[in-house]
Amino acid sequence: MIKEVKGQAKVGLGLDVIWKSLTKELQFIIPKLMPEHVEEGHVLEGDGGLGTVFLFNFSQNIKTLGYQKEKIVELDETLHLLGLQVVEGGHLDHSFSYYKTTFQLTAANDTATTETIVDVTVAYEFQAEPVKVSHTHMPSITMAHSLKFVKSLESYLLTNLVAAGSLTD
Repeated sequence: MIKEVKGQAKVGLGLDVIWKSLTKELQFIIPKLMPEHVEEGHVLEGDGGLGTVFLFNFSQNIKTLGYQKEKIVELDETLHLLGLQVVEGGHLDHSFSYYKTTFQLTAANDTATTETIVDVTVAYEFQAEPVKVSHTHMPSITMAHSLKFVKSLESYLLTNLVAAGSLTD
């Protein structure tokens, strides 16, 4: 049975800026913003669209995961939805038969400033019961890291857009 963990972050940037970074620069941005978790990322197959397969090599801080191949299984430009499913290594080597992280972006309409709501869902299924207690916490850890990534992406983009003069107060 597939289970889910959900979280949300609000970022102080427009939807298009965040969406472009998530969909066009993912393999470069993740290692840059989270070097304590991911050493490097590569595109193995595809052009960044639906079906693209990434290889992420984890740092020594996450040596139990080693590496992980993730495939873009959902990509909806209209709904601003990006779904990445683990297809090899990583979580699949730790009692999971299914592991997917989905990001959905929505423009925040309740403020006068440009803000985006990022909803994150980690969907997972275990191979068999019983599962090691340490593995049951992995989806919550993934959620925490995903939300940290979103906030780090916000800081990175704000800093670089201000430096480039692309962002006005």
